Amino acid sequence: MNKNTLILVVEDEDEIADILMSYLERSGMKTLRARQGEQAITLNRLHKPDLILLDIHLPVCDGWSVLTTLRHESSVPVIMVSALDQDVDKLMGLRLGADDYVIKPFNPSEVVARVEAVLRRTKPTVQQTGSMPLRTPFITVYPDDFYVEVTVGEEVISPVLTTTEFKLLTYLVRYPRKVCSREELLNACLPEGDTLDRTVDSHMSKLRKKLELAGLYGVPESIRGMGYRLGEKK
Repeated sequence: MNKNTLILVVEDEDEIADILMSYLERSGMKTLRARQGEQAITLNRLHKPDLILLDIHLPVCDGWSVLTTLRHESSVPVIMVSALDQDVDKLMGLRLGADDYVIKPFNPSEVVARVEAVLRRTKPTVQQTGSMPLRTPFITVYPDDFYVEVTVGEEVISPVLTTTEFKLLTYLVRYPRKVCSREELLNACLPEGDTLDRTVDSHMSKLRKKLELAGLYGVPESIRGMGYRLGEKK
């Protein structure tokens, strides 16, 4: 792992924070800690970490609120950390834009492995360097720059996407006429993440809403019983 990789640990319990930071630093990463939600938002703005480990149960401003704020202003990868082991909570995190979800009590080595996995799928690879933009009549994706342009009439808007949303959209733009199954999208875009089909549905729903806010409706298109394709602008 790159020695300049910076992980923001947002955790109010000293013992848990110390363990996480120790294991991350042992793996060659730098760490920064926030004890409260508002502090986490400020540190993200100041230091631009490569990933955030975000506890849900924080004083004053909880993890859900922090994640919502982050997704309005940043595409930094976020792994939620919680004692809540329910599908509804995992899906809530995914709908709000989290990239993964870790349950307490956890194995610190597993958390490090999940951090590395999310970083691998959100960082450009050597093969991606210098790749050309992917274009459709209404969407342009710049893989190297983690940047999307939506063209509606004469207006060009760049929505802020999470890393997973960006990877899903890039995959669909790369194969615009193809109907992609949920399993295919999981394998291509979330190979180390949650393997629930509902995971894809949650990310697609969030992506569709962001594109609608940019003025683009009906994208991605859901094909009942089959999966998703890019679709046509409505």
